[in-house]
Amino acid sequence: MSSIDRSQSAGGTRTYEVRTYGCQMNVHDSERLAGLLEDAGYVRAAEGSDGDADVVVFNTCAVRENADNKLYGNLGHLAPKKAARPGMQIAVGGCLAQKDRDTIVKRAPWVDVVFGTHNIGKLPVLLERARVQEEAQIEIAESLEAFPSTLPTRRESAYAAWVSISVGCNNTCTFCIVPALRGKEKDRRPGDILGEIEALVAEGVSEITLLGQNVNAYGSDIGDREAFSKLLRACGGIDGLERVRFTSPHPRDFTDDVIAAMAETPNVMPQLHMPLQSGSDPVLKAMRRSYRQERYLGIIEKVRAAIPHAAISTDIIVGFPGETEEDFEQTLHVVREARFAQAFTFQYSKRPGTPAAEMDGQIPKRVVQERYERLVALQEEISWEENKKQVGRTLELMVAEGEGRKDDTTHRLSGRAPDNRLVHFTKPEQEVRPGDVVTVEITYAAPHHLLAEGPALDVRRTRAGDAWEKRNAEKAAPQPAGVMLGLPRIGVPEPLPVATSGCGCD
Repeated sequence: MSSIDRSQSAGGTRTYEVRTYGCQMNVHDSERLAGLLEDAGYVRAAEGSDGDADVVVFNTCAVRENADNKLYGNLGHLAPKKAARPGMQIAVGGCLAQKDRDTIVKRAPWVDVVFGTHNIGKLPVLLERARVQEEAQIEIAESLEAFPSTLPTRRESAYAAWVSISVGCNNTCTFCIVPALRGKEKDRRPGDILGEIEALVAEGVSEITLLGQNVNAYGSDIGDREAFSKLLRACGGIDGLERVRFTSPHPRDFTDDVIAAMAETPNVMPQLHMPLQSGSDPVLKAMRRSYRQERYLGIIEKVRAAIPHAAISTDIIVGFPGETEEDFEQTLHVVREARFAQAFTFQYSKRPGTPAAEMDGQIPKRVVQERYERLVALQEEISWEENKKQVGRTLELMVAEGEGRKDDTTHRLSGRAPDNRLVHFTKPEQEVRPGDVVTVEITYAAPHHLLAEGPALDVRRTRAGDAWEKRNAEKAAPQPAGVMLGLPRIGVPEPLPVATSGCGCD
C-alpha cells in the first residue's frame, strides 16, 4: 500500500516533508511552509521518511554553486518514488526557484509546483491547482506580496524563536545574488515585531533571534537610522525574555548606538556575528563592500571595549576573483587581530547573474583550496586558544535540544552559554529539560565546544522548559493538526547554521 493510500485510510489526512537548504532566513521560511501546510490539513511525516511523504517541499538556496547539483540530485532520487505513487506531489521554492523558474520543470518534469521567495503563502493553493489541473504550476512573484510573519508558522523549538524584522537587502555586493532574489529591504513596524515577541514569550519562549538579510540596516525603510538600537532596548523591557540575539549585521551599518544598546541591555547576549568576507581593501572594493579593514577592526575594538566577554564570529570568502597572495595575507592578518571565536569559511563560488562571475582573474581551484586550508588551520588554532580562556569560568547555560550528538553515550547534556558557545555538561541528578537554565563551571576546552565535567552548581526550571514539556506531551497524545494563524506558536533553536550551509552573503 502506498503512503498516500495509508494516510487516506487512516482518516484522509496527507503527510508532508520540508527539506531546507541555506541560511537562517530559509530555515524560518520553512517553518512558515510547514505552518501553511498544517493549516491546510496536512500532517508532518515521521522523521526519516526519506521522501515517503505525500508532499515533499524543497526550500532552496542559490548562493553556493553546489546548490543546483544538490537539488537536482534529490529530485532525481524522488522521481521513481513519485512514478510508483500516484498522488504524490513535489514542490520547489526558495532562492533557486526564484532564479531558475522554468528551468526546474524542464530538468525535472515530475515537479508539480515551483514558487518563489515572495509568494510562499501560495503553496497550498498551487498544490491543489496542480492536483486538479494535472499539470505543473509555476508562480514566481516579482515583489513581496505580504510580510511572511503574517503567515501560519510551525515552530521547531519550544524555547527559542526566530523573529524576522526585515526581508530583502539594499546592498549590491558583486558576489551575491540574494538581493536579486529577495528584493529590496522591507522593514516591519516595531510594534508588530514587539507584539510577536510578546506573544512568543507568553507561550514560553525565552530566547529570540532577530533576523534580517542585513539586520542592523533595520530602519532604512522607515526612515529611522537608530531604529535597530531602539528595538534592542525595547526587547530589554519584555518581562520573561531572557536572551536576545540577532543575525546577520553588516559592518557598514554597525553604529555606536547599537554597541551601546548591546552593552546596556541585560538580555542582549554578548555575541556578535559580523561578516568580514575579506581583509584586503582592494578585494573589499571589488566585492563592493562599503567598509575597509581599518573600519572593520575598529568595530571589533569598540565591541570588545564595551563587552569584554563578547564572542565574535564571522564569514570569510577565499579566492574571490583577483585575490592575490598579498590580499589573502591581509585576511589572515584580520583573523589574527580579531581573534574570532568561530569563522564560517567559504571558497568563492561563481554564481551566474552576479558581477563577480564575469570578472577577470578567476582563481584556480588548487590555489583556492590551498588558501582555504591555511585559513581553516589558523582559525582552528585561534578558536581553541579563545575557548581555553573559558576554562574556570562559571556560566549559565540554556539547555538545548539535539545539539550534543554523543550525549546519550557520554551521559551528558548540552547547552548554549550566553555568548553562544556550545557546552556539554554532566547530567544532573534532577530532571533538566530543554529551555531550563543550568549553572556550571567550565573544566575543558576543545576548538568547537566546552566541557563542564563537574556537578551542576545550580538548576533553574523555567517557563521555557515547561513549554518544551507541554509540547512533547501534546506530541504523544493523538489530536487534530492545528497551528495558530499570524503570530506563531513557539520558537526555533540553532542561532547559527553550520559552516557548510550558511550563505555567507551578509
